[in-house]
Formats: sequence, structure tokens, C-alpha cells
Amino acid sequence: MLLPVFLSFAKTVTYNYNVTWVWATGPDGFGRSVIGINGKWPCPTMEATVGDTVVVNLYNHLGNQTTGLHFHGINQVWSPEMDGSTGSTQCPIPPNSSLTYKFVVDGPGTFWYHSHDMGQYPDGLRGPFIVHDPHDPFKKDYDDEYILTISDCIVAVQNMLTPSNVHFAPPIPNGILVNEGLGSHIPFAKGKTYRVRIINFAAFASAMIHFDSHTMQVIANDADYIKKQEALQLRLAPSQRYDVLISATDQDNDNFPFLASLDINRDWTNYSSPLQWPFNYTGYLVMDSSKALDKLDIVDKWQPVDESHLQPYDGAKAFDHYDKLIKLDVHFCLDKNGIPRSCINNITYINQRVPTLYSVATTGKDNTNPIVYGQINPFIVDYDDIVQIVVNNKDDASHPFHLHGHHFQTLHRPASGTGDWPGRDVNYAAQPPMRDTVAIMANSYAVLRFKADNPGVWLFHCHIEWHVEMGLTATIIEAPDRLRHRKFPKDHIAACEKLGIPYKGNAAGNVNDPTDTTGFVTVPPTTYVGAAYVAS
Repeated sequence: MLLPVFLSFAKTVTYNYNVTWVWATGPDGFGRSVIGINGKWPCPTMEATVGDTVVVNLYNHLGNQTTGLHFHGINQVWSPEMDGSTGSTQCPIPPNSSLTYKFVVDGPGTFWYHSHDMGQYPDGLRGPFIVHDPHDPFKKDYDDEYILTISDCIVAVQNMLTPSNVHFAPPIPNGILVNEGLGSHIPFAKGKTYRVRIINFAAFASAMIHFDSHTMQVIANDADYIKKQEALQLRLAPSQRYDVLISATDQDNDNFPFLASLDINRDWTNYSSPLQWPFNYTGYLVMDSSKALDKLDIVDKWQPVDESHLQPYDGAKAFDHYDKLIKLDVHFCLDKNGIPRSCINNITYINQRVPTLYSVATTGKDNTNPIVYGQINPFIVDYDDIVQIVVNNKDDASHPFHLHGHHFQTLHRPASGTGDWPGRDVNYAAQPPMRDTVAIMANSYAVLRFKADNPGVWLFHCHIEWHVEMGLTATIIEAPDRLRHRKFPKDHIAACEKLGIPYKGNAAGNVNDPTDTTGFVTVPPTTYVGAAYVAS
């Protein structure tokens, strides 16, 4: 494969991150322990340029918990062991241990990083990751850029996975965080245009955004360029990102409010039932800092742009066929102990003893048999397959689904109440948008396609973090025949050894007969702690 010329100027960007508990005070004035980096919170912004090699030396000084780091939206081409999803592509990093992530950033855009272990990212271990593009097609269209992160405030989660939770209720947020509680006032000058990189860090809530009288020009979704799309309102499901351009006209001569609002409703399109918007933040486009910042941006009704109608910047057409169909029915269920779980095709995801990628590499020709991987909802796809994923959302609420290792085409995402996929492929978008996370509407479905040209183990999961903890995850095992005998860094193996986790054989560590399911984990743990500080 020919690489772009600018890769010849690629460099190595190194980050040394010490993960620790940090005392932080929220916007409500109350303090608590959160997970920070190098003794500080919010966590720092990572930056690189397309083609750079990124090295992250991660030290776990939490003391009482394991950890790890996932680089959300980074495809990890030929570096699947650097994906950072603990239990899937690596063992967790033990306390008082370190591990190095090393990978090439193959595409530009607005990404973020977060823990993929024990529900830790809602407790602070998250930050923006910006990959700059020397050939940015919109570079001449803006004068400066800003990052705007939105999240929900952290709440207790211990009551979620208990038999008494008969309604499968996740924790509901108790507040909104903008730029991790630091707030946002964006300098705004006449005749200038600004790129705003908006990221939703939330564990549960989607984020609505509206810039008063100023129209947004959307230029990217989830780090994929799109044809400019005017928007008055946007909705970002958890983990989604939008890059927008906002211009100050020569007639502007004031400070303009903008509104960020958390969507905690099950279905924001269902106005037949009362909708609630209790958590709101007003920021400002500031033209004159001597003037008061006292205006409000009032939205009577949220009607965001339909994300499935955006179009790719390069005009790429939809894949005209598929070789592999993966159909996923999403609903809630109970495990054998009566504890509420999330299920895909009546199965809840459970981490096994051996990380899945290590099983792929060490089970020889049996690695194409899904039985060797245990209860992780495994789906085997061959190299260069065009894969169609159909998600039937049988819940009354929308769910944001994220794919590791790929950005997919969103061929179809009909409105709430449409019902299940009818089983025929008609009337799909001719030029569907690419992205890595899609919000699937309540009691409806979505049709996605991607090309399986990146061998690895890639999770496909709801990015409501509490639903991940409840088991709403499937596993794409891509081109396993190309991963046989793959070697892993010594420090990654050392993490397994320190925790007493096997790193060879099937899901239970059976080496001699990978089809022997003895020792597979078939029932989730009965206790749940999550990310919790324990004083030493």
C-alpha cells in the first residue's frame, strides 16, 4: 500500500502518564476522588499529526485498582494489542505496574482516550486526543480552533447490578460538566471563523448543543470529514464528536450565549410524553469581555440534524453488497442470579480468563471456531469481507453503538418505532456517512457496513458505560488466520503474569484442546464495585 508523502515527516510523540487518584471539586462545590493523570484533573489533551507514532507509557499508581487506556476512534491498524480494551486485547495493568502503548495514528480528526476497565472513565480517566491533518480540506476556512467537551456528573453505580433493580435502571446523572467543570467562553472576533471540536465524554446522557443565532457548519463527525452541513442544533450521543465552524459576521457586536443541554430522556423524539431537560449550561461567544455575560440561549424544542443524512466529504458510495451478515437483537435480561443485565441475542457479554486477542494468537487453526472464545458474543469475519451489522434495538430508549478498529458506513437508521429490520436491503443512503458511533433509535434498527481489512479483535458495544458494565457488547474477531502466532510485548505479558491471568489457549486457558470449554466463565460476578477509591 502506498502511503501519503507527508508520512515521511512523521515523528514519535511520547507521553508519560502516571494514573493516580486526585481530589477534585465539582461545579456543585462538593469534592471527591477522581482518576487523574500526573497528579492533576482534568486529564491532559493528547496531540499528534497523521502518520506519527504515539507512545504512551502508562503507570498505574491507583493502588487499589487495575486500569488501561483505550484510544477511541483510532483504528489501530496492525496494532490490535494496543487497543486498550482490557479483557479483550490485553490484561489489565496491575497496581504499581506500567505498560507501554505504541501505535501509528492513521487518520486525522477529533478523538479521545479513556479507560476501558471497570467503568473508570466516568470517574475521570478521559481526555481529548486531537490528530492534526497537514492536508485538512477546511484549513483555509477557519482562523482558530477550540475544544468543547460535555459530560454528565458522576453518580453512584453500586445499586445498578442488584436483583432489586427490577426496571434495569442505569444511574441517572445529577449534573452537567462542560470542559470538565471549567466551563467555556470562546473568544469571538468580527470577520473570523472558528473550528469547535465538540466531544461527548458522558457515561449516560447525550448532549444537545445550540449556538444562539449562529448557524453551525458541520465539517466532521467522529473524525470523518463530511460535506459541509448547516445545523442549528446537534445531538451528540455518548462518545460521539462533531467538528463545526462558527463565523462572526461584520454585523456582530455583542456576546452571544450558547446552550449545552443533557438529554436524559429515553427518546427525545417522543413529544407525546413529557420530556425533561434539567441539566443545562450556558457558555458565551465573547466579543467584548467588558460586557456582561447575562443573556440566555432559549431552545423551545430540540430538533437536531439527523446524523444519518450527513454525507462523506469524498463522496464515497455505499458498499454495494456484503459477504457477512451479523444481526444483533438488543434487549435487557436477567442472569442466573436474577441480576439485571443487557443482552445481545439473549447473551450477556462476560470477560473470560484469557484476553480474546491472546486466544486468537495461541489456538492455531481452532481460532476460526467461535466456541473457543466463550461468552463474549464472538463473530468471525474473513479478511476483506464486506460486513453488514444490523442492530435491532428492542428497547424504548436510544442506544449509541461504537465499533473498535473501524469506522463504518451508516446505510440506514430509521426513526423511533420503526420496529425490526425487515430483512431486505432497499432504500439505503447512496453516499452514507462514515463514523465510529451511531445512535440507534428506540424500538428501531440500524444497518452498518465496513470492510474487514484490519485483522484484530474489535468490540462492538453500546457506549452508555453502564450498559457496557451490564454486558451490552459483541466481539468481532477479524481475519483470525492472519493473527496466528502473533507476538505481544513483554510488558503486556508481564501484566498478565502479575495478576495470575493465563495468556495462552482458549477462553479458560486450555491449551491442548482449545474446544474444551471447561473453566469458561458463564455467570457474571455477583458483586459490582466499579471505580472506587479505597483509602490505604
